[in-house]
Amino acid sequence: MITTETLLLSLMIFSARVVDVSLSTIRQVMIIRGKRAITFGIAFIENLIWVFAVSKVLQDLSEPITALAFALGFATGTFVGITLEGKLLIGEQVVKVFTSLGDEVADHLRSNGYRLTEFMGKGRDGEVSLLFVQVRRRDAPKVLTLARELDPACYLVLEDIRAHQRATR
Repeated sequence: MITTETLLLSLMIFSARVVDVSLSTIRQVMIIRGKRAITFGIAFIENLIWVFAVSKVLQDLSEPITALAFALGFATGTFVGITLEGKLLIGEQVVKVFTSLGDEVADHLRSNGYRLTEFMGKGRDGEVSLLFVQVRRRDAPKVLTLARELDPACYLVLEDIRAHQRATR
């Protein structure tokens, strides 16, 4: 029979796992971005929570509901962590715009305050311009929208940047 105490313990284990696995996902993003100090702090908290959660499950293995809460918390934490990472929009990206309307799209992006580098190339259907625009991740959707305003058929690629150095001009 499942007691109120066991249910509360299971809820506590579930919640702890959601938090520690969400932190794990954010920590992995910070590792990729090279954020050492933040990664250190997150790793410490994440593992402190994990030790607490696993010790509670191992205290009484006769209660399978705590093990289920542990596993469900892991799965939910993965989902929550990915969702949070998508909303935090940390870091820089390069937006690559492949377009047959290179000058027009480049001028439009520049007039909206974006710096870019333009390359010429040959695609399947002839000459194309390749525009590289470096932006904060949170600004990338705006660049996509601006490019599509002038060339709805342009091809867009987003790439994360780990390290960069901005010009000081």
